[in-house]
Amino acid sequence: MWQVKYKPHQQTKICKAVVSNLGKNNVILISDNHISKPGWCCSKFDGSGFFGDQYFNPDLWIKGLTMMATLFKGTTNVVGMSLRNELRGPKQNVNDWYRYMQKGTEAVHAINSDVLVILSGLIFDKDLSFLIKRPVSLSFTGKLVFEVHWYGFSDGLPWKRRNPNHVCGRAMHKFMRKAGLVLEQGYPLFLSEFGVDLRGTDVIDNRYLNCLLGVAAELDFDWALWTLAGSYYLKEGVSRIDEARNSSFLDRISSIQLPFQGPIQQPGQPGAKQHKVIFHPLTGQCLQRKSLLEPLNLDPCTDSEAWIYNTQQKTITIKGTYFCLQADGLNKPVKLGVICSGSTSK
Repeated sequence: MWQVKYKPHQQTKICKAVVSNLGKNNVILISDNHISKPGWCCSKFDGSGFFGDQYFNPDLWIKGLTMMATLFKGTTNVVGMSLRNELRGPKQNVNDWYRYMQKGTEAVHAINSDVLVILSGLIFDKDLSFLIKRPVSLSFTGKLVFEVHWYGFSDGLPWKRRNPNHVCGRAMHKFMRKAGLVLEQGYPLFLSEFGVDLRGTDVIDNRYLNCLLGVAAELDFDWALWTLAGSYYLKEGVSRIDEARNSSFLDRISSIQLPFQGPIQQPGQPGAKQHKVIFHPLTGQCLQRKSLLEPLNLDPCTDSEAWIYNTQQKTITIKGTYFCLQADGLNKPVKLGVICSGSTSK
């Protein structure tokens, strides 16, 4: 490995060249102000966690945001600016969050009114619940996005020791209470970090991922994966750490790249289908039928059936038909039938 130092104007030139090349390859970008002192992120006591920490001067932070907003003004593939990664540490508090995040948002907007402005929450970007009582006050509307991070270690050992379905239900409730609430307020929510051990050997990660994929399909939010590096040049002082390459993982997450919700599909135009699907997180596929006599299959969600769930009768029916989902018992394959009242099993 070599360590190469560049002067500021050289760094700017290199950065613009990289962004330009990505744009030519149809890759859109969100800039992210990560940490103030170079190193592996993050800890509560690294001095970069919150406004006023040893390496986190709010005035320099605003100056940096202003410089980046200026640098990429008019660069069409830079679509957003995330103001700060994973606010954390003993100094974090709600009043300073509003004070500086609103100030940083206005500074970016004043220079570059085209980009989305993305705000992270507290406690390593897991908590936005304070927004229930006090909304953000800005001079503009229509381009504010909130971001959240969610990893398996956030809920820890319960994934391994307890019923994964029950743990998933509690984890989703916590997620909605801490972050998903912004969706109910009409704001976009961006899951800007999630990830697992791609080798597939970690029970906690495996069960968490099944839950997360189901939540992502249900809420249909945008997301960014940390990470598909395969290996790192340097991580926590160790070079060439391997994270494995897993092609089946790509198959699973590809299903949530396409929208499950969205604008009503117009004739001859692409758009999201306006119906429910039955999504299988373990494979990233959806439940489909080939015929009434054949078993139901898992196939890509792009061609999925339209299902309707009747909350009173507790039935799941194919839209526009009399066929409903049935099961004869535990560990037996599901099938289609026409006697639907109370026919589904939990």
